[in-house]
Amino acid sequence: MHCRERCHLHRLVLLAVLTPWASLSAQPNDREILRDRIAQLSASEEPAVEGAPIAAVQGISQLYELRDYQPAWADWALVRQLHDQVRRAAEHGLDPNDFHLRQIEARLNAGSRANDPVYRADTEILCTDALARFAVTLKFGKLDPAAFDPAWNFSREIGGRDPVTVFNEVLNGGGISSALDSIAPTLPGYGRLRRALADYRVILAQGGWTQVPDGPTLELGSSGPRVVALRDRLKVTGDLQGTDPTGPTVFDEALDAAVKRFQQRHGVTADGRVGQRSLEELNVPVEARIDQIRANLERARWVFRDIEDSYIIADIAGYRLDLVEEGERSWSTNVQVGKPYHATPVFKSRLQYIEFNPTWTIPPGILRNEILPAIRRDTSYLSRNNMSVLTNSGTIVDPTTIDWAATAEGGFPYIIRQEPGTRNALGQVKFIFPNKYAVYLHDTPSRGLFARTERAFSHGCIRTQNPFDLAERLLDDQGWDRARVDSVVESRETARVYLETPVTVMLLYWTAQANADGTVRFRKDLYDRDARIIEGLAEPFRVDRPEGVGG
Repeated sequence: MHCRERCHLHRLVLLAVLTPWASLSAQPNDREILRDRIAQLSASEEPAVEGAPIAAVQGISQLYELRDYQPAWADWALVRQLHDQVRRAAEHGLDPNDFHLRQIEARLNAGSRANDPVYRADTEILCTDALARFAVTLKFGKLDPAAFDPAWNFSREIGGRDPVTVFNEVLNGGGISSALDSIAPTLPGYGRLRRALADYRVILAQGGWTQVPDGPTLELGSSGPRVVALRDRLKVTGDLQGTDPTGPTVFDEALDAAVKRFQQRHGVTADGRVGQRSLEELNVPVEARIDQIRANLERARWVFRDIEDSYIIADIAGYRLDLVEEGERSWSTNVQVGKPYHATPVFKSRLQYIEFNPTWTIPPGILRNEILPAIRRDTSYLSRNNMSVLTNSGTIVDPTTIDWAATAEGGFPYIIRQEPGTRNALGQVKFIFPNKYAVYLHDTPSRGLFARTERAFSHGCIRTQNPFDLAERLLDDQGWDRARVDSVVESRETARVYLETPVTVMLLYWTAQANADGTVRFRKDLYDRDARIIEGLAEPFRVDRPEGVGG
């Protein structure tokens, strides 16, 4: 999408950021030359200054028209401040050259050329465009998230208030640095990921880590050179600390504890045994881990704006659900998510009601591909799974009157519904947040699968390990306790309970996160999504219009 569609945001950001510091007077013809240069760029199909594409042409035109073409970057101290911030874009996992780093550096070393009025006009345009690019990227991310997941529905609106007023309030007491800091995500998780990025770049600068050679499973009591390599590998990431024992070739208890710490951080069964799955994680290069962190910093920029105080987050790649209340995580549980070919979508909705003892109407895809073939093989499948056949109007049909073989050819004109019970695929409670994908949180009869570390087993819904605890917490302020929840469940009657205050639910996908203590947790890229983000971050800068921005 053409960058001019973002001009309104660019203009408002830049007005607020630049106006307070443009204190030096321009030379008499500077304004006319600046006007001409902007007009030339506005008429160009591919506007560029010294080979650098200009993304915010229309926004720049509107900004300087409002300023009567008074230069904003006449003070070189302000240019140096911008240069410092652009250079530090790498700390956000971004490429500083997306924000004209080389061109700004050249201007700080321009010497007598800086007196050329055309050069000064180009400096205005480059610096203004750089600041607009960086502000928009920190606010919304470099990439359009909808291009990575068609289910994406998070708002990209600027907000209801006049951005000029908002930015002026933010910037009254500071400069470019404070302005950009206020635009970037402020939730602690983003800052912790930035620190993790810095730590892993230090590891890279120091040579990274060595590979642990393939071979038989290493465990307590093993010995040999592969144990030495394992020990060296775990030291680099701090999983193993302290001095080497007298027998560094022996897999001792300290190494066993270090392996378990590593396994926990990487979503591998923490049994202390280094088999193929653990070797796979151990031998991921540090460069790939850096990219993984950068991909998740971009995801954070997509999401972490105007977050409410209370919400539910289901982390798909992390197989975990968190309830956040008043800004603090108050409860967590394990979940099962969609298989790679039934990927759980990423989206946002509002949890409106809880249904106890639900029925399950079989979705068309599952009906066609799984249920009907099973019935054709054995019609007792219906009774064994407590399923009923219904017409579209809801009338129950005797399954013995149906020619099941004919359904393979002529389609199936009925509905199949699984009745309430412990064997219902949704378990005994489900949590409904309306969405076109028929995805929700629910209980499951497949509870044994929660013992697995990697839990991608569903058709897309989020199976929840402790659903009755979640129901009790969500209904607590409506006078419910666990005894009441259990009583409704034991009745075997379907009951729908609406929340007096609906709760935001976010289905997200994180393959790297960092704890408050600095521990970095990586997860397998279940749906192979990180690579596309990293490729996108390396592509030339472009702008996709957020909602509420005119052109």
